[in-house]
Parts: sequence; C-alpha cells; structure tokens
Amino acid sequence: ALEVPDFKNALKQFQKLVEKTVTQKTKERLGLYIEDDDEMIDYDKFYTTTQTLFGPEVKDHNVKAFFRKISNNLDTRTEWCEIFGYFIGESDALSSQLKEENMVFLVSEKQQITHAVVKRQDVIKGIVKVPHLDFTVTSSQKGVLTIFNNQVIQTQTNFFIILLGSIYGNQDTAWITGCDFLPRLKCVVAVTERTVIVWDYKSKGSQNNCFTIRPMENGLLCVCTVTMSDYLAKDNILMGDDKGYVHLLTVTSDHFGLKQCKGKKESQLQVLDSRTFNIVKRKLHDDWVVKVKYISDLNCFGSCSSDSIHSFVLDDIKRLEDNLPVKEFSVPRGVNAFTYCGKAKVIVTGG
Repeated sequence: ALEVPDFKNALKQFQKLVEKTVTQKTKERLGLYIEDDDEMIDYDKFYTTTQTLFGPEVKDHNVKAFFRKISNNLDTRTEWCEIFGYFIGESDALSSQLKEENMVFLVSEKQQITHAVVKRQDVIKGIVKVPHLDFTVTSSQKGVLTIFNNQVIQTQTNFFIILLGSIYGNQDTAWITGCDFLPRLKCVVAVTERTVIVWDYKSKGSQNNCFTIRPMENGLLCVCTVTMSDYLAKDNILMGDDKGYVHLLTVTSDHFGLKQCKGKKESQLQVLDSRTFNIVKRKLHDDWVVKVKYISDLNCFGSCSSDSIHSFVLDDIKRLEDNLPVKEFSVPRGVNAFTYCGKAKVIVTGG
C-alpha cells in the first residue's frame, strides 16, 4: 500500500493524467488533434500509468469503466475513488418515488418490473424485446441473463458464477456488455470483453446449456442479431469492439450440437475455439464502437462511435467483407446512439 505522502502525490499525477486525456479527446472530436505516438494516450497507456501510480490495488475492469466514462462524456464529474470500484451514482428524482429496492427497469410510466433480477452493485446492460415470442431478455453487467414474460421471470441463468468464474478463474475479469436473441437457433447471445456467450434457455431443470466462443481479439462492447438469413439453422451476429472494428460472426446449430445436448441431464458448459467459426471484421471507426444495429427495412447495418471523423456508418453488410468505401458521416464529438423509424423513414442519432 502507498504511504500517505506518496498517495497524495499519486492523486495529483492521476488528476493530470485525466485532464490530459480529456483534453486529447476533446481535440480529437474537434478534429484539431495531431497524433503523436509519444503523447497519444490510449486505454493501454492510461491503464499502465494508473497501475504504476497506485499499484495492483486497481483492477483492469474498474480502470476500463473509468476510461470509458471520461471518453464517452467529456464533461462528466469524476472522483479518484472510481478507479478502485467506488462509482458515483447519478441523482434521480424518480428513485425517491420508488419503494421497491429491486426495481430494475420501467416498461412504461404505469407498469414496473419489480422482481429481484440482479443483486446490489450490479446493473442492467441490455434489454431486448422479442415480439414474436412475447418476452423480454435482459443482461446484467455481472452476468445474469433473464427472460421475462408478463412481469414473470420465465428462466434465468447466472454466467457470473457458473460461467465466467469457470473460464477466467475469478469473478472480476469480465463484464457482459450486451445481449440479443438469435431467432433461428432460438438462443440468447451475450458478449463480454473477450468472449461470445450462447445460452440455450430452453433447457429444462438443472440442465443449463452454455457455450462460449473465445478468445476474441479485441474487447467487445456491443452486439446485435442480423435478421437476413433464409437458412433456418443459421444466425449472423454483429459486434463492435474497442478498436473500431465491426465483426460479423456466423453460427449454426452444428457449432453447438443443440439437438444432442437436449437429451443430456447434466449441465453443459462448453468452450469453443473462435478460430473454428466464420468471423469477418473491418475497421470502420477510430474509436470505440458503442452500438451496432441491423436495419432490415433498409437491408443495411449501422454502427456508431465517439469518433468525430467516422462517427456513423450505414451500408450493406457485404462491406464488412471487402474494402470498398462505406457510406458514413461525421459529427463533432461523435455519435453514441441511433435508431430507425420505419414510418417516417428517418434515422435519428444522439451524441
């Protein structure tokens, strides 16, 4: 542990590092920053410097969350304690009106889901509605995947305990960053920073068919399903990572042997080599890809980033397999969210 004088000095150095990073990000988004390898602060340099200042007490996932916070919102308020896992909660006027401690999200102003989906110090990272099956899938940061139907939990699994802990050896090394539903295979897909998870939620009783595809080259930040295949046993998955790449992963029932696993009684946990899968990728952004989405009405995919130059990309999914120019536009400070309205035939973006 650091002595008090050394710790105070480390705090001052850390504050300078944060200010320098924010200044750099601001200039990048304004298109004013000239890249210099010696001065450039990416996540690896930020993490190395932070660990040098504070030692092994700081964990990779806490530093990554802090770096992500200041990168996505340059004006956000931060405290040094956040790199040790003590994050500042934003004030919410609605929270004082809610009496249920385990309230996770609102379906509408009048209807609340109040089941204890996740434990304290965990947060929901993804909510996906599956209209044709009339249920909703949620994923929590620490690995709880849940399926709701009419406010009732149909089924739930905790990858934080039974899966991630088994793969990585502890419970502090991977967070779930997003989820979606695979309509052809009828499974739930989720991604962590280095792993793709496929959960056969239809398994009964103690049987729990879990599959992980790893390792992935970069940190995965978002995921969505591509609903374009006519082949009944194949799904395509879009993923964005922390290096600006968009990935297209193709999965089939043969990869997971779902029919064979259904006849077994014991819980299934299988780790699959990512090199055996058909994965194509292309670098479309110079910063984190914060959202990907396939828009079936347009037969295109969209991806967005806080990158000020390559902020939003909208094009045919075939562009991931070649080097032809893509349709894109730039927005100062980038794009953090977008959606498509079929009735108005417009795409709305948010920075």
